[in-house]
Amino acid sequence: MSIGSIQRQAIVSFVWQITFTFVGLLSTIYFARTVGAGVLGEYFLFLAYLSIISLMTDGGLGGAAIKRISEGEEPDTYFSAFVVLRSFFMMLVLVTLIVLRTCFEELNNSGIFIWLILALIVSLLHGAVSSSMAGCGKIGIQSTATFINNISRIFFQVFAVFLGFGISGLAGGFVFGLFVGSIVQLHFFDLRFVRFEWKHVKSLWSFSLWTFLISAGMIVYSTADTIMLGYYLSNADVGVYRIALQFTALATFATDALRVTLWPRVSRWGIVGEIGLIEDSLSRAFTYSLVLAIPIFVGGVLLGDKLLYYFYGAEFGRGYMTMVLLFIVQLVNIFQFISTSYLSALDHLKDLLRITMVAVVANIVLNAILIPVIGIEGAAIATFITMGLNAVLAMWVLSKILTIRVESESLMNILKASFLMSLFVGGYRMIVPLSNIWLVLVPVIVGGGIYGILVLNFDRKILGEFNMICTNLIKNTK
Repeated sequence: MSIGSIQRQAIVSFVWQITFTFVGLLSTIYFARTVGAGVLGEYFLFLAYLSIISLMTDGGLGGAAIKRISEGEEPDTYFSAFVVLRSFFMMLVLVTLIVLRTCFEELNNSGIFIWLILALIVSLLHGAVSSSMAGCGKIGIQSTATFINNISRIFFQVFAVFLGFGISGLAGGFVFGLFVGSIVQLHFFDLRFVRFEWKHVKSLWSFSLWTFLISAGMIVYSTADTIMLGYYLSNADVGVYRIALQFTALATFATDALRVTLWPRVSRWGIVGEIGLIEDSLSRAFTYSLVLAIPIFVGGVLLGDKLLYYFYGAEFGRGYMTMVLLFIVQLVNIFQFISTSYLSALDHLKDLLRITMVAVVANIVLNAILIPVIGIEGAAIATFITMGLNAVLAMWVLSKILTIRVESESLMNILKASFLMSLFVGGYRMIVPLSNIWLVLVPVIVGGGIYGILVLNFDRKILGEFNMICTNLIKNTK
């Protein structure tokens, strides 16, 4: 992680994610208290349906375009072939949806079918620009545009919900943000349309076939719990579950930033045979993901019930046990997410497909068994079991390709700092009655400060890299 461009791009992604997380938290609190769990449940179902339908329009071509463009050979040609192919699939899907509109009774009744169509159309522009920017390695620009996308969406949604538009305001804001983010990236876009040949189509198609199957499995895996909760239970249950899941995602935003930054780099390193760089980046990716995930998990377990109650409202307080289970899921997700990302970047798609299909089948079966019996906790347990299975299989396959090294010394330092932080937070809760949100925020803020000081004091390697990053940032701002 000592390579300047990687640090810089990872920092950009990380800073934007921190900012967006804070703004997103405030907006979600507002939505939860204004429209309630039922409307939020409808919105989360809209996003789940959109993910599945978008899979049909993309066909794995987005991942194939990132891969081929990142290899540095004929990027303009592969970009052109990608846009033409994706436009063709988009047209087929849109015509099919419009013809079969009467079959989507729930979406028609809620008034979001038209927003679904608009979201698909705008996603054509967004996917073409964003995938190409990622393939070119312009992750800082892409991350900034993603932040602008998210912030624009939130402001639109808040204003629309304030005016009383409910689910239409939430869905419309999603479309608006997607469009704004696309326009921002176009300003820095330097690929151009050129003539392409059938060999370029075949090259994209050969890679996209595997990425499509893998993406299909991952999307089904990530949306099965939401859709099956909507089928077996109520929209309000979907809302409570997804809010708990969204809250626990705080533990992995460092992982998301690292994944976006490292994927095109690892792809390139794999082509030129820089195995040492790949292995070093993998070890540091695990460490930097856990340096935030573990203390957030500890704090969530100790204070999560009060945070859900005071932030989102009484009806969301019942999601505490689900939240604890999902925090564990997020810890496992770090190893699963990074391992599968490296397998994808290194072209081991057949192995990744097998792993994904096993996890998908297990996830659907477990959700179908557990949700009717124990409700939203059943969905969380199903996700935990299948996430663990996915992580173990992915790391097993990756270990045959690379030497996987978890930095045990740094891990122990993170655990020690988290334990000492937990003593303060637990003691505070025992002494101080948490009767309002301000009293809850005190251990969150102070505990975070204690952890940060301790982990930097315990781990000289992390401290050294932190000082180097700060020094470079100061130099770059002068």
